[in-house]
Amino acid sequence: MAGSLDGIRVLDLTTIYSGPIAASILGDQGADVVKVESPDGDFMRHGGVAEHNGVGGAFAMMNRNKRSVVIDLSLDEGRGVFEKLVEGADVVMENYRPGVMERLKIGYESLKRINPRLVFASINGVGHTGPYAKRRVYDAIVQSISGIGSLQADPATERPRLINSLICDKITSMTAAQAITAALLARERTGVGQRVDIAMLDAALFFLWPDNMLNYTFAGDEKPHQGGRSHERMVHETRDGYICTMPVQRREWEGLFNALDLPNLFEDERFRSQAALDSSLFRRTVDEGYAGFDTADLAERLERHEVPFAIINPRDDVINDPQIKAMGALLEFEHPIAGPMRQARPPARFGETPSEIFRCSPELGEHSREVLREAGYSDETITDLRARKVVR
Repeated sequence: MAGSLDGIRVLDLTTIYSGPIAASILGDQGADVVKVESPDGDFMRHGGVAEHNGVGGAFAMMNRNKRSVVIDLSLDEGRGVFEKLVEGADVVMENYRPGVMERLKIGYESLKRINPRLVFASINGVGHTGPYAKRRVYDAIVQSISGIGSLQADPATERPRLINSLICDKITSMTAAQAITAALLARERTGVGQRVDIAMLDAALFFLWPDNMLNYTFAGDEKPHQGGRSHERMVHETRDGYICTMPVQRREWEGLFNALDLPNLFEDERFRSQAALDSSLFRRTVDEGYAGFDTADLAERLERHEVPFAIINPRDDVINDPQIKAMGALLEFEHPIAGPMRQARPPARFGETPSEIFRCSPELGEHSREVLREAGYSDETITDLRARKVVR
């Protein structure tokens, strides 16, 4: 069965994380994603400890369900080859700094003259205008501007702390994939394409606002940030490990007290006010309850009393978590170069149009001849272009 985006062709010029992940989401959903690489290739092809037989783990995850062509866009002939591919494309994706596509003479205004139905998706750090627009911007920079670093600040020292994950890149990738799909739907109604700009900073602010920035919602009546209940408070130490609980409703709190063999603290005179429930005394009283149990025993009690909880998995244990196994959330398959590989499956499960891993990440230029043939080039012309290093 074909995926939801079967028949859609995407030219993916992106590198690093946000763009390649967005393009891979489209590929997971059936789009024909052609990764257009420079002669040197995406530098993410190789990377650190997570590399096997020359295949970087990050590259393999972010570039599955793609074909690879190599075009030297610095050459006029290379630009001509790319423009030929644009004629048959539905989407072009790029995440260069503002102005680079125009300097290469393949900006949106140029490409839409070739293909008016083209959806041109531009992913960037902080938009195309403003004092930061020409800076080099990566995930940690956006975390810092957006307030994420302050959100994670150490309560005792107020030293900012960034999230140890490329969270802004990944938020942006999901935003971009959704936006591109919406633009394709709009094109079906109007018959014309459009430019879509996705800034990492916009995506981060949108992500933060519903909960972490609520006190700045009412213009002119902003409330100073006062901390509030941190997710860190939901982590509790047992005799032999850690467990997370997140009681929200009163009956869940009462279930927690029962699971911990504590009296109903809501009926304790010391904890009658909200301030008292937020106090260090309340937290210390509850934490002492956790410390009296082994993790496995406490998990069974929390389950019985219907308390929202989870054992906090070390990363080494995630792949063996029984729920993750039951869901089939991790796929194992054979990569032709790297060998046995494990990746997270596409998270959206479609009943009629499957979202799957249709092909492994490509070798550099693996599909150049195939894609150029589809664009109408003869084998003789392709051989000549390769000999002159216009393509590879």
